[in-house]
Amino acid sequence: MAAAISMASPLTAAVLPSQGTGLRGSALGFLWRKTQINVNRLQQRQFSRKAGSNVITAKFELKPPPYPLNALEPHMSRETFEYHWGKHHRTYVENLNKQISGTELDGMPLEDIIIATYNKGDILPAFNNAAQAWNHEFFWESMKPGGGGKPSGDLLDMIERDFRSFETFAEEFKSAAATQFGSGWAWLAYKANRLDVDNAVNPLASEKDKRLVIVKSPNAVNPLVWDYFPLLTIDVWEHAYYLDFENQRPDYISTFMEKLVSWDAVNLRLEKAKALAAEREEEEQRKKKEEEEEKLSEGDNVEMYLDNDSDDSEAE
Repeated sequence: MAAAISMASPLTAAVLPSQGTGLRGSALGFLWRKTQINVNRLQQRQFSRKAGSNVITAKFELKPPPYPLNALEPHMSRETFEYHWGKHHRTYVENLNKQISGTELDGMPLEDIIIATYNKGDILPAFNNAAQAWNHEFFWESMKPGGGGKPSGDLLDMIERDFRSFETFAEEFKSAAATQFGSGWAWLAYKANRLDVDNAVNPLASEKDKRLVIVKSPNAVNPLVWDYFPLLTIDVWEHAYYLDFENQRPDYISTFMEKLVSWDAVNLRLEKAKALAAEREEEEQRKKKEEEEEKLSEGDNVEMYLDNDSDDSEAE
């Protein structure tokens, strides 16, 4: 099953991830990120010890939104939260715990489960529940009472740099959300300098790295599988808005942007994403330097060995 990524303007591209054949050995061996992308720890884990066993298991818990269920009214109703968070989100978490119990995924961080089970687009059974559990908590934390408006600081500067203006960005984000066919998500993400991504073909050239991008994804897919740092998302599955907006998805999207977005949360995520990307780049440069020095050292040893052979020959 191949998932596609749609890039909203300024560039449009499609990514067709390479196909995999499943987990080989431990899922830990599949993980390709050298530095854990942990923009936000979105699930709290409760550890327990299996009876008669030394194996530690991790149970993911349903975390409530960071505000009362009626706090976003009249824009998003308590009834919607009781149905969307209380039923759908809860089901994803409960099903995930059942799926991973006693498997090699048990005890892994949620982000690592998502990447391992995405499996280069050849999606494994636990992926949908794992990604949806992550996506929904990220979505709740993307909103706040009295939200909307316009961001400030470095986030606004980068939006204006990468999209020409905040107004252009807002229209492109709305368009991505409105045109996602069927169920899925629209995202604002930070694309770091990462050309060799194992999990998907990188859709942008190097000069387009370290930039903000708008992407839309089908079903449960999220930007973590492309090594992007998610900053903002809107859920465009119909159950996210039908009780309040019926089938008027554009009205829901406009309300989200104008009344609900927490730019404080997005700003904080951007700061963390840039810091983590910088740390990863420094680590990669350090390792590259060590490899080069090791090669030079090996070359010196070979030269010394040849010189010794030459001396022995002259002595004879």
